[in-house]
Amino acid sequence: MLTGKRLGALGVGAVAVAFTGVLATAPAASAEPNPPSCGKGYFCAYSGPNQTGRLVLKVAGNWSGNLGVGSIFNNGVAFAGADHVDVTSYLGGQPSTDCFHYNPGPGRYKANGEAGLTITRVVWRGEC
Repeated sequence: MLTGKRLGALGVGAVAVAFTGVLATAPAASAEPNPPSCGKGYFCAYSGPNQTGRLVLKVAGNWSGNLGVGSIFNNGVAFAGADHVDVTSYLGGQPSTDCFHYNPGPGRYKANGEAGLTITRVVWRGEC
């Protein structure tokens, strides 16, 4: 589950926060350096927090499956209609879909997951 809009739809207290947002600290004009093995144009997921551990997913297009992750990073590039990603995740059986901007933002472009979090879908889209 990702922090975000689904909380109201599921009811307060019904959902544990699975991804905690990590906001960019650099100005909007300055991108954060690429995380390990995740070049520009890719959405990446890592086994550990803060883009550490093994790179477990690197995709430039839509993806579906079932993958345990510790953190995610949208390193996409500005491209109208396909530079943000919707990420669907599960924690404790509860689904959540949240949108992530591309690095450097504005808004979330990376996040850490709680233990037991799995992602099942990544879909490239336009503005969140």
